[in-house]
Amino acid sequence: MTVTEALRESRERIVREHMESENRHDFETTLATFAHPRYELVPTGEVIDGEAEVARYYAETRAAFPDQRNELIALHHAEDAVIAEFDLVGTHRGPYRGLPPTGRAFRCRMAAVFVFEDDRLTCERVYFDASTMLRQFGIAHDPLTLRGRVATVVNHPVTVGRALLRQATGR
Repeated sequence: MTVTEALRESRERIVREHMESENRHDFETTLATFAHPRYELVPTGEVIDGEAEVARYYAETRAAFPDQRNELIALHHAEDAVIAEFDLVGTHRGPYRGLPPTGRAFRCRMAAVFVFEDDRLTCERVYFDASTMLRQFGIAHDPLTLRGRVATVVNHPVTVGRALLRQATGR
């Protein structure tokens, strides 16, 4: 299928409304941008499928990060998708998946592939580096720093020990 200018404009309008309504926390509007609500969070392997699951996902993430918002950087068009590059920003103010609130702000560059069937949004597939956010929460450390290297050795002595042994024996 060749993407016409009209279809491209329609898809872009849907993606912009989707992202802007998320920023307003107008999740009824966000849900309405989907033909069938579905998120795929690539770094965690999570699939959040269906209106009830997606609504729970919105509630969970906004309870943890009440000021969460996306700052759009660029949109790119593909044959069956619109790709958004954006920064996700917010402050960790509520518990999130067992992690108590740290009160720390985060900024994480992300990419989302908004998958379409004709002019119907069928999935938002999100790519990001989870360790970027964990480092900003103070939970993880940059492995290239001394602090990060020490934390890695302390937290993973067997793995690090095996790696050093392999290096020493040339295996």
